[in-house]
Amino acid sequence: MYPEIDFLYLNEEDMIKAGVLNAAGCIETMRDTLSLFGKKDYLLGGPKANEHGLQMNFPQKSEIEGFPLDDGPDRRFMAMPAYLGGRFHIAGQKYYGSNSHNTKYGLPRSILMVTLSDVETGAPKAIMSANLLSAMRTGAMPAMAATYLANKDAKVLSLIGPGVINKCALMCYMEVLPEIKKIKIRGSSKNSKTALAMKKFIEETYPKIEEIILCDSLEEACRDADVVSEAMSVSKENMEEFHMEWFKKGATVFSMGSFLYRKYEDFLNTTMVVDNYGMYEKYLSNFKARGEVDELGKKREWVIMGIHFVHLVETGKIQRDNVKDICNIVNGKTKGRTCSDEIIMCSIGGMPLEDLSWGYDCYQNALELGVGQSLNLWNQPYMN
Repeated sequence: MYPEIDFLYLNEEDMIKAGVLNAAGCIETMRDTLSLFGKKDYLLGGPKANEHGLQMNFPQKSEIEGFPLDDGPDRRFMAMPAYLGGRFHIAGQKYYGSNSHNTKYGLPRSILMVTLSDVETGAPKAIMSANLLSAMRTGAMPAMAATYLANKDAKVLSLIGPGVINKCALMCYMEVLPEIKKIKIRGSSKNSKTALAMKKFIEETYPKIEEIILCDSLEEACRDADVVSEAMSVSKENMEEFHMEWFKKGATVFSMGSFLYRKYEDFLNTTMVVDNYGMYEKYLSNFKARGEVDELGKKREWVIMGIHFVHLVETGKIQRDNVKDICNIVNGKTKGRTCSDEIIMCSIGGMPLEDLSWGYDCYQNALELGVGQSLNLWNQPYMN
């Protein structure tokens, strides 16, 4: 006789009731997550248990009629399995499909779900809406890292890419950077819809902010900023290239999206920090495996900050120890910021561990609050 299996279904409204937008709580959960990551109490996919996930990319052309094509930025499906130990002791995965054309239908570019599973049996414990979950854990990561990397008296915050991720990041930065007085915003244009929406959100939510600047250029957004938060989602042909001279002494730069930079050796004069070095190694390996040009003959370029750091190590410009790991900083094995003038470049690629941990905490809150819908998988399996 097999036991019946029930699991909790949480839609987006349930997730909000369960506290998914609790910025302060999410920051501390990310701290717990990175501490466990540093202690190796986790598993990710792949032979080295360090991969971001399994991604299915669509081709740019096909002879098959009706075949789905890569005709816009971030066109993909992805499954991201993981296990996280410690107080969580949970397995599961994030799964999503992404298509920039979704906006035509009033949908977000990516639609995400997270499943939590029993570590021993694999039985589902919860299935939850994860767009807000993923955005919050992504935004909480640089804010958590900022507690170690940013100057405590940071007053100017720059948001490059004023979409959902940087909106959530802003909510989290405001928890840990109490001296912020000026916010600079860089959208696709000075008066883009998202830039204006971000400005309105700041005015309504954070009245203590004294000045909000809508920037004409990437350079304007970077100059004089104490903390730069990059979370762009743009096609490669529309990317602007960053330049190191734009960043002031003491700036802390977080990249969660696209950081196009071609003079790699400029990073040698900065402090380089990553969330998961092995993940960027795999990214670079995959990039090389795909070839120097794409299916249309265009030159490929990587645009992820952490890959720049791995490239410097693999070409012998620096040693692996020159790239700091956030987890070692959290666990007290490595110092974060060591002086007020150093420029710190931090790559936040994100891991499904973070979705599991914040999803787990929201799930526990939902159980306590009686939120969500209990669904039955089976009373007993039809075949056994």
